[in-house]
Amino acid sequence: MECMGITSSMQEIPESYLWSEEDRPMENTTGENSVPLIDLQEKDEAKIMRQLRSACENGFFQIVNHGVPHELLHSIENQARLLFSLPLEEKLKARRTSDGLAGYGVARIASFFSKQMWSEGFTWIGSAEEHAKKIWPHDYDHFCHVKEKYEDAIKRLALRLIGLISGSLALNKSLMEMMKGEESFGVVQMNHYPVCWQPHRTMGMAPHTDSSLLTLLYQGGVEGLQFQLHRQRHEDWIVAPALPNGLVVILGDLIQVLSNGRYKSAVHRAVPNSRRSRISLAYIWGPSLNAVIKPSPDLVDSHHPLSYKAFTWSEYLRAKAVHFNTTLQFFKQS
Repeated sequence: MECMGITSSMQEIPESYLWSEEDRPMENTTGENSVPLIDLQEKDEAKIMRQLRSACENGFFQIVNHGVPHELLHSIENQARLLFSLPLEEKLKARRTSDGLAGYGVARIASFFSKQMWSEGFTWIGSAEEHAKKIWPHDYDHFCHVKEKYEDAIKRLALRLIGLISGSLALNKSLMEMMKGEESFGVVQMNHYPVCWQPHRTMGMAPHTDSSLLTLLYQGGVEGLQFQLHRQRHEDWIVAPALPNGLVVILGDLIQVLSNGRYKSAVHRAVPNSRRSRISLAYIWGPSLNAVIKPSPDLVDSHHPLSYKAFTWSEYLRAKAVHFNTTLQFFKQS
């Protein structure tokens, strides 16, 4: 195996991948709290609403019986494994350009950290054909077909979830209606975390929030995703179990704004594994880039004053590229 700067033949972890003790993962996790689990086939809708309200206050939960076929999840995971198992020079044929969004490379948040992350990724936006052709010039059809089926299914689920979340807030207008945007925007992010013989000294993906509405993440069978439960106590991290065929739902910054702070975007990170490589498949979903993001008027009153100014998603993404995890404070209502 070979990815960006990491090879399986390494005897020592390079200095550039060694994180400071205070930032290292897995030494400060807690088992005192669990990731909420919601069954979407639950017949009692009021129960689902209660579960959602509770879970969204921390910004993360898991779902089962979600409607995305198990076989499809396994198929897209297999395609991702095939992709990342290729020699580095093959993957680099589809390398993400400095001003591009799609393609192969390290995490886009890497520029905010002095140390490198123990991972590689591939970002797919829209049709997979352009980049898949660079890697498999004569045999890209199957990959593109599986990726398209997966994205269609996961997008339908995202639309359903945003409707449920709107219902849990008892809004007169759904969150999607309120933004008045055009077609929604989704990204398929495949990440690979190679085996690491000293995982406690490295970081797979550094702590961050997502700039989206929702992220739907499939972990396969290997744990590695962790959530920060209390932002004021950075040492409190909980592990998201790798449930067979379950999906993790991560609320993004836009939900925090639209809900006027009632619901939170989730700070999360990923850690490597000492025995097994890990694949994660994330569908990062938001509105159109010109959609106006502002708190729902239904959630603003004398007890809950307006918390955020209005902005477009494209404005927010530009700010996030500069200010990273502190971006929301620049849009706070003064």
